[in-house]
Amino acid sequence: MTHAHIPTDRFDDWRLFAGVRTRRTIAFCIDYLLVFGLVVVAVPIVALLGFATFGLGWLLYAILVPLVALAYIGWTMGGPNQGTWGMQMMDLRLVRYDGQPIDAMTAIVHAVLFWAANTILTPFIVLVALFTRHKRLLHDLALGTVAVRSQHYRETA
Repeated sequence: MTHAHIPTDRFDDWRLFAGVRTRRTIAFCIDYLLVFGLVVVAVPIVALLGFATFGLGWLLYAILVPLVALAYIGWTMGGPNQGTWGMQMMDLRLVRYDGQPIDAMTAIVHAVLFWAANTILTPFIVLVALFTRHKRLLHDLALGTVAVRSQHYRETA
């Protein structure tokens, strides 16, 4: 599958960004709940793994939440729909300005940058979206990505 370069003027359609900040916030909350549910499912699996490995598997508990969250983000945002399940429910997808698809590694780096920036610059990361073109957040700027409305993105494709 070949992805041609996407001209930046393609992002001039205001419909691509209508309600993106609010939808992104709601998608974030939905994804938190989904990751929590996945962690709840993973806990007994790790418990069984711990018994099977004479306790060694229980070491996974120390990294279980980030492991589940990053796997979820890499699989969903790095997949064909280019968005987490929460983003898909809110009609959002993450796209790159250069037209290449978001792969699992880019999705994971996107999440890691989000959390790293949040630990240091909590209010700033969200305030950036009020002043940047296309309502981009700090980690979007760093990676050359932008969140857009899926329906309108497909229309312009």
